[in-house]
Amino acid sequence: MAPRRRRTMTVAVAALAGVLFATPLMTGCDAVDKAIDCLHTADTIADSVTDLQQAVESASNDPTKADDALDTIEKDLNKIGDKTDDTDVNKAVDDLRTAVHNVRTAMKDGDHTPDLTPVTDAAGELTKVCTP
Repeated sequence: MAPRRRRTMTVAVAALAGVLFATPLMTGCDAVDKAIDCLHTADTIADSVTDLQQAVESASNDPTKADDALDTIEKDLNKIGDKTDDTDVNKAVDDLRTAVHNVRTAMKDGDHTPDLTPVTDAAGELTKVCTP
């Protein structure tokens, strides 16, 4: 009976060790998945910033394209904001949101060639903090 009991105890300890070992790995994978989601969304935002730059350059032809690009950036920012509790990412999202708001306000006030530097800088910072 003693060998059987020892074997049961060994199996139980091995199972517990497996669970304890796997838990940090699953947590680590979750963090990596979030970082990858963040990076993909940041890349999408970078593409939208490029679209915004092109839309602003051709605003005299179609001013709605700039609004569409700003809407897309804001929608993507909401995706990142909903998926993270990282303070650096949240700060970068807030900075980009402010820059987008300022461009939108400038355009509504009649500036057809607003300064996009704060938008591109904030988008670059977002990509940087999203990189795992």
